[in-house]
Amino acid sequence: MTTTVRRYPRRWARIAGAGAATLAVLAASACSAADTTTSAAPAAPIANLSTGDLSRGADNFYTSDQVTMQPVTFKNQYRMDVTGNLFVPKNLAPGTRAAAMVVGHPMGAVKEQSANLYATKMAEQGFVTLALDLAFWGGSAGEPRNAVAPDLYTETFNAGVDYLRTQDTVDPERIGALGICGSGSFVISAAKIDPRIKAVATVSMYDMGAANRNGLGHSVTPEQRQAILARAAAQRDVEFRGGPTEHTSGTVHELTADSTPIEREFYDFYRTQRGAFTPEGTTSELTTHPTLSSNAKFMNFYPFNDVETISPRPMLFVTGENAHSREFSEEAYRLAGDRKELVIVPGAGHVDLYDRTELIPFDKLTDFFTQNLH
Repeated sequence: MTTTVRRYPRRWARIAGAGAATLAVLAASACSAADTTTSAAPAAPIANLSTGDLSRGADNFYTSDQVTMQPVTFKNQYRMDVTGNLFVPKNLAPGTRAAAMVVGHPMGAVKEQSANLYATKMAEQGFVTLALDLAFWGGSAGEPRNAVAPDLYTETFNAGVDYLRTQDTVDPERIGALGICGSGSFVISAAKIDPRIKAVATVSMYDMGAANRNGLGHSVTPEQRQAILARAAAQRDVEFRGGPTEHTSGTVHELTADSTPIEREFYDFYRTQRGAFTPEGTTSELTTHPTLSSNAKFMNFYPFNDVETISPRPMLFVTGENAHSREFSEEAYRLAGDRKELVIVPGAGHVDLYDRTELIPFDKLTDFFTQNLH
């Protein structure tokens, strides 16, 4: 396969990107004021929130009468429960074994945010799809909740492949992986050690290791990194002695005149009816926020190391023209081996590709998996 960079036809005017000064927001948020744990609340769809920007086909909670959806639970290699939703095309002929894929949600999200949408849309195209909750998030096991554990996040996708290979509707030799945002780096990590994953696609990918070590645009200084690690280490002391868990980063809960463009972008999805979702057993105050003491583990996460060893299995990287995360897809594309493709969607920002169905190139994703899961 010839390596290509493809830009989708322009359908909307360019959206002004965030200024360079705002690109350090992730690094800065790692040192933001933390939340303490609070009592549990029931699951939502969340009412009494602003609607959010529903332009360009935003439809996070999309459902389809063309597929069946079944909640499933199975064990990972460490005997921890993994929860997911299995989507099967209704027109799948009896006895047919279809191509399949595991689908991962953005970091800090759950399967009801973006992953279910992608899994539903791809099931409409004839694939059996499995949208998963990462370990420590949503319905999947792991304590404390919202902990960062990159190896266990990777294992979630390897376990998803285990599960799909046991299904009568799935061809066990035709399984791929699709990761959105942070899960893009986790599916790469999973594919490097699991040859059963035959094709890998990422959308709006974050390299969660580089984002935490370096910040966006390599804006974090060595001194700032050491301060982040010192704070995490101090919090470990607090928690070991029985003190309260603290949380970091994630999406702000209110906007101010000083809110950055990136903060506003995430807020419009996670804190409005457009994409807000509170899983059972947690509260809206804790959604999207990893624990402070565990977040430092991302500093040791290097998903792009040896990414070329995935070759000759194909890789597709989809990013927005105006995405603040674009650097990660471009770097992965640069480092990947043969049979790779980079698609840049005009006019799209990072979060736009979570749910804006008029921007997300589902046709390209369908072509990629159809051609490479054969």
